[in-house]
Amino acid sequence: MSHFQMPALSRRGFIATALAGTAAASLPHAGRGAPALREIALRAAPARARLVPEPYPETAAWCYNGSVPGPEIRLMQGQRLRAIVENALAEETTVHWHGLRVPNAMDGVPHLTQPPIAPGDRFVYEFEALDAGTFWYHPHQRSFEQVGRGLYGPLIVEEPNPPRVDRDVVWVLDDWRLTPEAEIAGDFENAHDMSHAGRLGNTVTINGRVPETFAVQTGERIRLRLVNAANARIFALDFEGHEPQVIALDGQPVAPHVPEGGLVVLGPAMRADLILDFGQDPGSGTPVIDRFHRGNEYRLVDLAYGETPLRSFAPDWPVTLPANPLAEPDIAAARRHEVTFSGGMMGGMVMREMGLDQPGSAMGSGMMGMMHDQGIWFINGKAAEGHVLEPMLMLERGASHVLAMTNATAFHHPIHLHGHSFRVISRNGQATLHREWQDTVLVAPRERVEIALVADNPGDWMFHCHILEHQAAGMMGVIRVA
Repeated sequence: MSHFQMPALSRRGFIATALAGTAAASLPHAGRGAPALREIALRAAPARARLVPEPYPETAAWCYNGSVPGPEIRLMQGQRLRAIVENALAEETTVHWHGLRVPNAMDGVPHLTQPPIAPGDRFVYEFEALDAGTFWYHPHQRSFEQVGRGLYGPLIVEEPNPPRVDRDVVWVLDDWRLTPEAEIAGDFENAHDMSHAGRLGNTVTINGRVPETFAVQTGERIRLRLVNAANARIFALDFEGHEPQVIALDGQPVAPHVPEGGLVVLGPAMRADLILDFGQDPGSGTPVIDRFHRGNEYRLVDLAYGETPLRSFAPDWPVTLPANPLAEPDIAAARRHEVTFSGGMMGGMVMREMGLDQPGSAMGSGMMGMMHDQGIWFINGKAAEGHVLEPMLMLERGASHVLAMTNATAFHHPIHLHGHSFRVISRNGQATLHREWQDTVLVAPRERVEIALVADNPGDWMFHCHILEHQAAGMMGVIRVA
């Protein structure tokens, strides 16, 4: 276990614990009559951010345009974005537009899709927002540290006719490993984080602040867009006394439903759009609890009802979102590809339990591989070094493909494919209830998950675990669509 303590239930205890530890042109067009080009400027630079309340000092962070998160970018579906990115850091960087189906040259992967942006230089990204939904942006250069120091921001693409709500709210969730002086601990890339669950912090924020309350009104309906920007923390949010309806996952519409067990589970990089109706009494309050880590549950924020109701009852407005222009995979005709994730602490033991270990195989080496600088995590027996890799899979462009992924490790992995969305079609041989479209799927230890897609966006695309320490320690590959 990490020597950094997990957050506790009480806010005061939580804060004390937090600060006392030592620590494409080829893609389908989105439609006619799209709005004009929107141009924005993003500057990546050191700054100070008010992550925790006074009397603690502001925290030295890395920010887009001086804030954590970076500016919220809102576009209309079909609108074109031109982002002029200036690098004022002392090291190279890029910007990856997570979940957006952009042309390969705009994907922001250093050395694979573009040269990294040198200190003092600029790079211009330009693409069309094909899909409506909740997305985000972050660096892909040394992301385990650059994201961990605060470089990220939300990107919202609005539907032409969104569902009616009283408020459209974005919560960017993150956790930070802070010292007693409220500074970011500098122990990035340490062996424990790399080989276990990643860099888990001791301070959780919403939109760059440790939250106290979130004001709501009786009878109000909110569309809550959740973005998990943490390096490694998995959230399982319990909106106690409320029944959230999930209407989108990773930006893609899904049949409205109450999540299993009432918990909204988000691995790193994942997003969820919720419809929340507030029906409790004026003046009341209820906590939102993160229950993913059993025995270490903590209160994220309190929902605080105002004294004056907005209306007597929650509205009965339609909540189903229109589908995005994604090509439907033909499962019966799809080409199948086997993908096995291995390595990490206890990885060899798990592979032997699953009958997958082979004598002399790098896939079963786990910590032995790390000791020989061969990587800690593996995809199909290979650990990545840097972003320039020979393709691990070749997908025929325009064809349907199924990736059957086996997690032969002792840890969860949120697996992200760049440039595409995919349907999650089965878990451990059982068909999924909602066949949800996602771009990042959380795969549990020893779990087998099948995803399906049409490979319609040409280029070399990153495929990796979005626990950023796992990616840096080898769990990354390239999938070529041609």
